[in-house]
Amino acid sequence: MESTVSTLPQSDGVACFTRLYLAVTTGVQERLAGLVFADPRFLAQLDVVFAGLFFYALESATGNRSQMPRAWAPLVEARSARGIAPLQFALAGMSAHINRDLPVALVATCVEFGIELEEGSPQHADYVQMNRVLAEVEAKVKSQYLSGWLNRVDRLVHRIHRIDDVVAMWNVARARDAAWVSGEALWALRHQRALSARYLVTLDRTVGLTARGLLVPADTWLQRLARALRRA
Repeated sequence: MESTVSTLPQSDGVACFTRLYLAVTTGVQERLAGLVFADPRFLAQLDVVFAGLFFYALESATGNRSQMPRAWAPLVEARSARGIAPLQFALAGMSAHINRDLPVALVATCVEFGIELEEGSPQHADYVQMNRVLAEVEAKVKSQYLSGWLNRVDRLVHRIHRIDDVVAMWNVARARDAAWVSGEALWALRHQRALSARYLVTLDRTVGLTARGLLVPADTWLQRLARALRRA
């Protein structure tokens, strides 16, 4: 992730998401001390498989676009667009990664370990505990995206700001809860390959639609003026 960020322009949409992903990952690592998990091997492998799906999407975005999951298409297509806040890019990436990739990673990890993907299991308890850690870290990281003098002035001039709507649309704990349910559905369908593939295609497209909603330009006239002054 550090390598990805270092090679991309700061305003690039994929870079905005990767910075958030890296910050959340680092923040979670700092909070793991003292926490006890029933099956830490499961969580560790899930994290590896999960991250691998992001790197696969990133590679396909710069190579064979036809192989890129459709959930990632809105972020990749809009990555250079003006008027979209860094937080919007970051949340669109989080949506694609959690709502689409996480169910796939859950099934793959359970298959590898030979365990059932089911609510109430030790693995599910660990997963829910991680939800709480992630929610705390993500809230702190998101606040950093909403700081700065321009943002403070903008909020004085525009009491209702579309970026507030974007933030309200996204909750990492709820997204991970939904991802677990989607994972259970894929698990139940794992022996019905055709139906499982159709389900994943539908999930992929639905998540992509959500991402497009998160990426509707949210800048105001003050932000457009500041951008024009910087260009001048």
